Amino acid sequence: MTRPRVDHSGLTEFAQELVRIRSVIDPLTGSTESEASMLVEEKMRSFGWDPVVEEVEPGRFNVVAVLEGGRPGRTLMFEGHTDVVTEGDVAEWSFDPYAGDIVNGELRGRGSADMKSGVAAMLYAAKAIADAGHFPGRIVVGALCDEEGLMIGAKHFAASELAGEVHGAFICEPEAGEVCTSQKGALRILVHAIGKMAHGAMPHQGLNPIVALAHLQRDLETYQNQLQTRHGEHPHLGLPYVTPTVFQGGSVVQMNVIPREATMTLDIRTIPGMEHAEVRKHIAELAAVVTADTDVEFEFEVIDDRPATSIAEDHPVVEAVVSAHREVLGETPVFGGVPGTTDGTILWRDARIPVVVYGPGGKWIAHQADEFVEVGDMTRHADVYVAAALNFLGS
Repeated sequence: MTRPRVDHSGLTEFAQELVRIRSVIDPLTGSTESEASMLVEEKMRSFGWDPVVEEVEPGRFNVVAVLEGGRPGRTLMFEGHTDVVTEGDVAEWSFDPYAGDIVNGELRGRGSADMKSGVAAMLYAAKAIADAGHFPGRIVVGALCDEEGLMIGAKHFAASELAGEVHGAFICEPEAGEVCTSQKGALRILVHAIGKMAHGAMPHQGLNPIVALAHLQRDLETYQNQLQTRHGEHPHLGLPYVTPTVFQGGSVVQMNVIPREATMTLDIRTIPGMEHAEVRKHIAELAAVVTADTDVEFEFEVIDDRPATSIAEDHPVVEAVVSAHREVLGETPVFGGVPGTTDGTILWRDARIPVVVYGPGGKWIAHQADEFVEVGDMTRHADVYVAAALNFLGS
C-alpha cells in the first residue's frame, strides 16, 4: 500500500501562522491561546472536518476533531497544545520572538519547537490519512489549552466520554527524534508557615516562620539526597529532585518586623517507582519535627500532582512509532524520556490512555530564547505520524 503523502508546503505555512500568534497566558493582560485555538479550528474546517470547540475556562479552548476511518480498528489520538511560555526578555533574542520566518531551513520563534510544529505536523498527517480514503478505526486530533499551566485542557478532555474510547495517544512534543516511553512526574506543593509577629529587636517575643521554613528546606535537601540514593538514576529521566522555587515572607518596607506568615513552593520531580502519597507524607513528617522545635505551624496545599509515566517498549502504541520511524527514515530510533511533563501525564492519570511522546524539535530548546525548529524535522515527523497511525490503527 502506498503511504498517504503529507502536504509539506501547507504544513510549513500553517506552522508559520501559528508561531506568529503570541499565545502566551498572562492573567494581567487577559492574553490566552484563544487566537491559536481558533486558527486550528479554522484549519480543521478548511479540511472538511467538524471539530468540537469547548471553552474549558473563559477564553481557554480545546479544539478536538474525530475522523472516522470507515473500517474496524482502534482509536488513536494525536495530541498537542496551543499555548506557549512567555518570550521573556526580548533583548535576549537575536530576532523577533514571533517572526515565524524561515532562515537557513529553520522556522524561528517562540513555540516553533514547543510545540506549534508538532501541532501542525499532526494536523497535516491526519489530513493525509483522511484524504487517502477509508482507513481502520478512527483518529482523534486534539489541540488542547494550558499545557504550560495546570493542564486544564488535558484534564477536561480526560474527563470526557471520548477519552474513554481512545486506545493510545501520540503526544507530539519536541523530543529530537527520540521515542519517549517515560516522563517525569511533577508534584507541586505550596507550604505556609504560620508563626507569631514580633519586633525585629525582640525576636524572643515572636515565632519566626522564615527561620522555620529555612529549617524545613535544610531537611528537604537531605530528603532529596535520600530519594536519589534510594531510587537511583533513571536511564532516561535522571534523578528525582525536590526543588524550592519561591520563598516569600516579610516586607522590605518594614524590615524591623518578624512576619506572622511565610510561604515556600516546592517543585518535586519524580521518576517511575516513586509514590507521591509517600512523598507528601514524609514532607509532612519533616514539618512536624520543625514545628516541635520552633512552635511554627505548617499548612500544605497541593497545587498539582502529575504522576511519572512509563510504558513498555513493546506496547502497540510504541511499536507503531518505532516501526514507522524505521520505515520512513531508514534508521532505528533511540528510546528516551521526557525531562519535564506533558499532557500525556494527565491523559494517563485520569483516562488511562497509553501514551508515547514523539515530535519535531530539539529536546532542550523549549522555553529558551532564539527558539527554532528545523523545517525538515517537522515534515519528517509528519511523514512518520502517517505511517505510525496506520500501523497502530490497523494492528
